[in-house]
Amino acid sequence: MDVVYGSMSTKVYSAATVGVDALLIEVEVDFSSGLHSFQIVGLADKAIEESKERISLALKNSGVKPPLSFHKKLIVNLAPADIKKEGSGYDLAIAVGFMLASEQLLIRDLGKIIFVGELALDGSLRKTPGVLPIVELAVKNGFESVFVPEENSKEASLFADKIRVFSFNNLKLLIMQLEKTITKPPLEHSFEYEAEQGELELDEISGLQNAKRALGIAAAGGHNLLFKGPPGTGKTLLAKALPELLPKLSLEEAIEITKIYSVSNLLDSKNPLISKRPFRNPHHTASVVSIVGGGQTPKPGEISLAHRGVLFLDETPEFNRLVLESLRQPLEEGVVTVSRARASLKFPARFILIAAMNPCPCGWFRDPRHECSCSMQTIQKYQRKISGPLLDRIDLILEVPRIGFEELKTKPKEKIGQIIKEKVGVARQIQKQRFEKNKILLNAEMKPKQIQEYCQLDQESERLLNQAEKQFILSPRSLHRIIKVARTIADLEQSKDIQLTHLAEALQYRE
Repeated sequence: MDVVYGSMSTKVYSAATVGVDALLIEVEVDFSSGLHSFQIVGLADKAIEESKERISLALKNSGVKPPLSFHKKLIVNLAPADIKKEGSGYDLAIAVGFMLASEQLLIRDLGKIIFVGELALDGSLRKTPGVLPIVELAVKNGFESVFVPEENSKEASLFADKIRVFSFNNLKLLIMQLEKTITKPPLEHSFEYEAEQGELELDEISGLQNAKRALGIAAAGGHNLLFKGPPGTGKTLLAKALPELLPKLSLEEAIEITKIYSVSNLLDSKNPLISKRPFRNPHHTASVVSIVGGGQTPKPGEISLAHRGVLFLDETPEFNRLVLESLRQPLEEGVVTVSRARASLKFPARFILIAAMNPCPCGWFRDPRHECSCSMQTIQKYQRKISGPLLDRIDLILEVPRIGFEELKTKPKEKIGQIIKEKVGVARQIQKQRFEKNKILLNAEMKPKQIQEYCQLDQESERLLNQAEKQFILSPRSLHRIIKVARTIADLEQSKDIQLTHLAEALQYRE
């Protein structure tokens, strides 16, 4: 390559992930006379500072003269300068910008291309997290092309019908593509989306008809559910059966979830599209950051990874109190806000919470066959670990009793799981039509305005709810949640109005 030693400034584009979305980053490169130096400015973190060595060796091993070969001053600015830049995904854009500025790349029109990728020392391109939201950003901002590492090709191809996406496994081939020495075609949007659904596990669980009914209500309306009962009664099995009762993911929901997993660097390179509803089951020793999200570089937590799926908290009282209390906002709003000194990030967190707990630390309080070894003070302290405000946000609370051997060995006469699944599908379709003009999907997401509009009660039902409020001292939030559950029960029965029986059943699922 011929080199011209004049002063030169260039600009290419890359992108950063902010939350689960992407932000356009301008990579400005100035190559001018002076003592040799290589500086990166624009609130760059340690990974970007270290990129100077990676980029230099990658250029050298790709047949390009690195910055050290020139007695010149190289300054790279990542704009906007007031936003902190993190990660190694800017390597490729900086390398391309340097080649342009040093006139080793004889092409000028790169203003409609976004470059994303980490460089290895030998010039190869490594997988970079967050490519899916970056390609989506390129589409929305009218870019013509996106250049990504080959390991991200399947993920990036999800938008290949809307923008040209090129993938390369090394810098040398990318340079040849830009100089038109080779002509590699863009990726094809060739996949056919097909949502996955596992086998129904509900029919493998003997008995527990009331618990299965509650699962169906939770699945139909997106309601949160708490199972209480002694060890080994099937609480975990019931929770794991819930995802299969939910409708298959739509393509829009699948892309929404895949973006979260993309920025978390949890996608499979071969099958990147999440096509099955998530089921997250964190251990009770998990920290607040791992559950809610955040950290020095804010990333989605378990509640966001469970978006549009199920979050299961087994042995709920064993979780840290701060972890449980941090669930309040996402349970109410469907998003979690992670605040930092410079900015606040919002992560989606619209999930169904299934919590399970024993009645006491030993698990045998009030069990007729086992003697409880816990003191009353210990039992009360254990049960109080789930606070009133958190319980207020749980729609269904159900005791799961122990079943005997005779019931355990009895095979069900009908496939109850399939019946419940079909009813859930019909109920969700009813809600979809009902909320067509609202920005919600399920009964559990209704605000007071929608409750007044879609959940009218007759006089008998109002009288029953009034009595329940006085007897159990229910909060307004609890009353609203009871009404929403009654609306879901009515939908399962394909009833236009909430009947007294629907409200009575909804009240049974409160303590």
